Amino acid sequence: MYFGLRIMQQNYNNVKGIFTEEVLSELMPPQRSDEFFEALYGDAAEGAYDISLAFDNYDPEKKVLSLMLKLRERPEKCLACNLTYGLPEVFARHPLINIEGMVRKIETLLGGAAKCLDWELGRTRTPAANLHTIPLIIRLA
Repeated sequence: MYFGLRIMQQNYNNVKGIFTEEVLSELMPPQRSDEFFEALYGDAAEGAYDISLAFDNYDPEKKVLSLMLKLRERPEKCLACNLTYGLPEVFARHPLINIEGMVRKIETLLGGAAKCLDWELGRTRTPAANLHTIPLIIRLA
């Protein structure tokens, strides 16, 4: 993959272009959901949602890159009944989710044009009954 874009000098569309579906899927592979629930419950089938990663925004003035973890309800499961509001703290330190490793990979994707200073996970949001999101905010230098 070639990501020679100069992020600090590019507009929103070019930065968004780095985070294709393929790249987002490499950063948060689909099988990671099953691995997470296998570790958590001992059975991947017990999981109520699938975890994926999506691009949200890039603010060049504030030097902030925003992605989001998407928790999409699995068929025959109940996302509303699941405890997703405490997940930012769990995801921030869980070795299988590995947010720190994901941020380091994102820094590599930026091709030396920016350094990731720090990151944080925001509060769980509920844009739909079958979809919860957790913002991943990355501050760049």
